[in-house]
This record gives sequence, C-alpha cells and structure tokens, in this order.
Amino acid sequence: MTTENMNIVQRVLAELVATGEVDALEAALSEDFVHHRPDSTSRTKTEWLAAVRASPLADMRVEVQHLLSGDDYVVMHALRRIPSAGLEIAGVDIWRFDDGLIAEAWEILEPASQAAAHLVWWEPAEY
Repeated sequence: MTTENMNIVQRVLAELVATGEVDALEAALSEDFVHHRPDSTSRTKTEWLAAVRASPLADMRVEVQHLLSGDDYVVMHALRRIPSAGLEIAGVDIWRFDDGLIAEAWEILEPASQAAAHLVWWEPAEY
C-alpha cells in the first residue's frame, strides 16, 4: 500500500502545481480529513482547501528532495519557490492514509533565508 500512497501524493502534487487546481487534492482527501498546524490548531477539509486555493499556486515551483513512505504514512521534504516574490521555503509534509485517502496532514514550513537562525533556536535572542 505504501507505493500506492506515494503515487497518490505524486499525482496530486503534480496536478496541483501544474494546473493550480485543487480538484485532484480534494478527491484524495477523506471527508473527515484534518490538517494539523504547528500552532496546535487544526483545519477541516473545507478550511484547508480554501487555504490551498488562496496560495500562489500559479507561480509556485516545487522541488521534491525526499519522498518516503511506511505503513499508512507518506513523508515529503521539498523546496517551494515563488520566483516572482524571491521566496524559497523548505517544507516537510506528513500524510496519513486511511482506506486509500489522505485522512490527516501535518506541515512544517520554514523560510530558507531564516534556516541558519533556526539551527540555534534554544539560544536566547539578542536584543
């Protein structure tokens, strides 16, 4: 099942980035899908799809660095670039599958320009 889940992620991502449409993504999500956020809040399927639709998909370039799967999970590490804005974001996405659909997602994003500062996050900030 893990190869099939990886194929779903690759297909959905390719269509999302190529067309800017969320139809394939929406079809791959379970009805009770939950998107877990780093701030301990979560979004429903409807809320998350609205956020994805609002993102600059037409200008986004995604370069997958690693794609791993095991059991019911697929993990992707990727660089997301928005050339017109000069932005580069490193991200890790974790998807949990249930019955062939994405049931949960976790996403950690970090602007690449801030990565060095985040390597020492435990040190007190200088003011």
